[in-house]
Amino acid sequence: MAHINTYMTQHHRSCDHLLVEAEGPLAEGNWTEFSHAWSRFEAETLHHFDLEEEILFPEFEAKTGMTSGPTMVMRQEHAQVRALFSQMQQAISEQATERAMGIVESTMLLIQQHNMKEEQILYPMSDAHLANGQDIVAQMEAKPNATLS
Repeated sequence: MAHINTYMTQHHRSCDHLLVEAEGPLAEGNWTEFSHAWSRFEAETLHHFDLEEEILFPEFEAKTGMTSGPTMVMRQEHAQVRALFSQMQQAISEQATERAMGIVESTMLLIQQHNMKEEQILYPMSDAHLANGQDIVAQMEAKPNATLS
């Protein structure tokens, strides 16, 4: 049986791996490779947000009636990460190494804290309240990554 917590936690790890992969080229000053690696990380992270905001959160809110709770906080944090992504695009276009490194660090810290909340609070609550967790995971697996070009 597919559990929401297991599936989404594994997806977090995939995104984390892509972020770590982007750090090396930035440290080496390889802007072409960094830009490509960052784009892969950003696309997969935005896909993850889409899975939550379009599939998981609406199901959770409909079942629990909680619209001002954990899903609201997660959406706010998604907006913060998206703002960092926007800042990174500017840093990449200017090849501003120190700014880019700061954004990578801020992104990593924010995402680590965000993921911990989801993995320890939201996903276990989802598994507990959503009897159709297996169907939700199947929907998420079937959703194409629209952020990839």
